[in-house]
Amino acid sequence: MSDRLRPESAIDLADSAGILLEVLRDAPPLTHCITNAVVTGFTANVLLAVGAAPAMVDIVGEAGMFAGVASGLLINLGTPTPEQRAAALEAVAGATTSGTPWVLDPVAIGALPVRTGLAHELVDQRPTAVRGNASEILALAGLSAGGRGVDATDTTDAAADAAASLARRFGCVVAVSGPIDLITDGERALRLANGHELLTRVTGGGCALGAVMAAFLGAARATGTDALTAVAAASLVYTIAAEQAARRSSGPGSFAVALLDALAAVSAEDIVAAARVEGGTW
Repeated sequence: MSDRLRPESAIDLADSAGILLEVLRDAPPLTHCITNAVVTGFTANVLLAVGAAPAMVDIVGEAGMFAGVASGLLINLGTPTPEQRAAALEAVAGATTSGTPWVLDPVAIGALPVRTGLAHELVDQRPTAVRGNASEILALAGLSAGGRGVDATDTTDAAADAAASLARRFGCVVAVSGPIDLITDGERALRLANGHELLTRVTGGGCALGAVMAAFLGAARATGTDALTAVAAASLVYTIAAEQAARRSSGPGSFAVALLDALAAVSAEDIVAAARVEGGTW
């Protein structure tokens, strides 16, 4: 990947993020989350704060039906119990039938066989987006054994080619989270330098971002915005809010509360002023 985005292109992305945020708040997308037990409440609160409508429906017999009426779907593999695994497959089938955009978050895959097998089965169903850290993306591409649990042991740059390959193979957007986020559709690529280290000190900091991406993909359907822009917009809004929250926090506890407040208050003008974006092509 090469070439810094022209300044006007970076501004266009920030403008698009602000527009999508306003669309989301005007018509809150019903965001269906099958996510891990550790982060359910935090994820729901993040979605409410940004302006979306969360629904944590992970019961077999309901998940597929609900995915069909939702605006966006998140499948997070953090605690893949037998019920959740079956519900995830059912929800993805429902989303595929109805055209609901969905995000796969392959949490801690690699060495752990149950979630790794499920992640490969799900990615074959062609998610709209995949979000993970560098080690998870490399593991999904079959190029590593994953990181240390939920923690990455690889850099974003190390996962760049794997991300592009996955995106081209499955026709999706791949978002690699790290100190600098990489987002690609296999042809275009963006690097977003916003965010704060305190996001890694709060349980659910990354998982909740996957839900915000699903919400923004739902909002994007109303505007005809492409998936790469929607996923990048979600990351910009979330990470800029994190920067704002960190400035008024004294540590992880106050940061978690301040992040919710910042997500509720962040504006289109804030995004244009604070966005740090680079991009190019493969």
